[in-house]
Amino acid sequence: MVWAETSAQHVMLRRTPLSVADAFGRHRAGPARAWVFLSATLSIGTDFSHFTDALGLQDARCERWESPFDFAQQSALWIPRGLGAPTAAGFAEQLAREVWPLICANRGRAFVLCTSLRAMREMAQALRALDALQPQGIDWLVQGEAARPALLARFRSASAAVLVGSAGFWEGVDVVGDALSLVIIDKLPFAPPDDPVIQARCESLRRAGGDPFSQVQLPQAALALKQGAGRLIRSESDRGVLVLGDERLVTRGYGRRLLASLPPFKRVATRDEAQGFLPD
Repeated sequence: MVWAETSAQHVMLRRTPLSVADAFGRHRAGPARAWVFLSATLSIGTDFSHFTDALGLQDARCERWESPFDFAQQSALWIPRGLGAPTAAGFAEQLAREVWPLICANRGRAFVLCTSLRAMREMAQALRALDALQPQGIDWLVQGEAARPALLARFRSASAAVLVGSAGFWEGVDVVGDALSLVIIDKLPFAPPDDPVIQARCESLRRAGGDPFSQVQLPQAALALKQGAGRLIRSESDRGVLVLGDERLVTRGYGRRLLASLPPFKRVATRDEAQGFLPD
């Protein structure tokens, strides 16, 4: 597909394939060789089909090994209830108030991962406002206010830091130990509905008789959620809490599939229970 991206300064034409299966198949048809794909986010639960179908690897041998981390003992998952729709006005402020006691109890040492730049800015503003009323000596780090490597370096060296970020911090970030023991994700990471590539892939699948939500949007959200949650436990000695602010995980049928894609964190029902999993 060909699509245009515009801004105040430029117009850029982009060409994106709807599928790379045929192109990758041509590579595989060359000289005999082994192809090995290894990642913590290739499967959704035990299902690899989202990955293998995308590359045309229906004949691939798929193996899955359990993590060496004892998630049920090392970590807790808390899904606050009653916050309302994550798309509603004021959601960021409500979530900020809900998690603020955990941030205080943990002396910062938290990532707040948001699904959009707008949500990130709203969360950062709401949390800083709470800190102004109840100062905690927290070093506030927000994506865009410094380069990514500089923000991570400051986070690792600070004694009480909170990093508020968007897509750039959901993966490829490794903070081991007590420096990061609280990860807060604002809402389910579904792709924006106006993303032209997602729209085109969904429409192509719909014409072929498929279900775009269950075959495209939901698997992509599951993998992104798994990546974000994976920032919490990075070693056998880590301990901490994951907060997912989107109660659709427990009120919608597809929430079970998303939860099944996550590591087996211990589920807790209250903030007080969650606080018990924070390190001293």
